[in-house]
Amino acid sequence: MTNCIFCKIASKQIPSKTVYEDDDLIAFHDINPAAPVHVLIVPKQHVPSLADCDESHAALLSKMMLLAPKIAEEQGCGYKAVDGGTGSGGFKTLFNTGPDGGQEVYHLHLHVIGGPRPWRGQR
Repeated sequence: MTNCIFCKIASKQIPSKTVYEDDDLIAFHDINPAAPVHVLIVPKQHVPSLADCDESHAALLSKMMLLAPKIAEEQGCGYKAVDGGTGSGGFKTLFNTGPDGGQEVYHLHLHVIGGPRPWRGQR
């Protein structure tokens, strides 16, 4: 995609505050954060939305989801369950899909949101 902001970030045409990068993914701080920690995990491969994924994307989606708790921990909002599920800290993961799902950039991305509450737009 030539006009996709996340493709431009992944290809280093646009700078970002990157917290993780490998051959498949880049993760960076959201420029309009909804919480003290708000990081986007973005595949370098352009996929418009979660609805466009199929079985061929299973490994990529798994990698994104498994990266989320690592990034949350590094950013200070990790969660470790103790005593059967209690504990402190925590984070939210979110895929927005389509206009009614709140998607604003049509390049698949996973939000990792956390930090001390309350956050604006909290649900």
